[in-house]
Amino acid sequence: MRLSTLGRYALRAMVDLALHQGQGPVSRNDIADRQEISGQYLAQLFGKLKRAGLVDSVLGPGGGYVLTRSPVETSAGDVLRAVDESITPVYCAELDQEATCHRADGCPTRLLWARVGAAVAQVVDSTTLAQLCEWSRQLTDR
Repeated sequence: MRLSTLGRYALRAMVDLALHQGQGPVSRNDIADRQEISGQYLAQLFGKLKRAGLVDSVLGPGGGYVLTRSPVETSAGDVLRAVDESITPVYCAELDQEATCHRADGCPTRLLWARVGAAVAQVVDSTTLAQLCEWSRQLTDR
């Protein structure tokens, strides 16, 4: 399973935002510089994150983005889903979706992929931005 650039960059941007929480709005340019992500790409990401209610924007001088919830209350899964990232390894494994493959109802591998997707969902849903921030601090303290 591979996450798209969209999902990876969204998580990096949200961790950056969480690391600078409490310092006022964080500018898109500052995040872009620190994370080496295009400012235009970040604008698209933050649009999706704002529509999902995970960030808010502050306009004007000194403006930028702020988290709408505590990093402890926001999971990696929340962020990935906000940018329409699928965490299921194959489409047919989304058991609540209408099957697109004529073999889906009798396919034993579909059940395997569903289990893999459930395991991934458990990990990303139980990993918070606060934990990712802590891991980031540990890596930079080396």
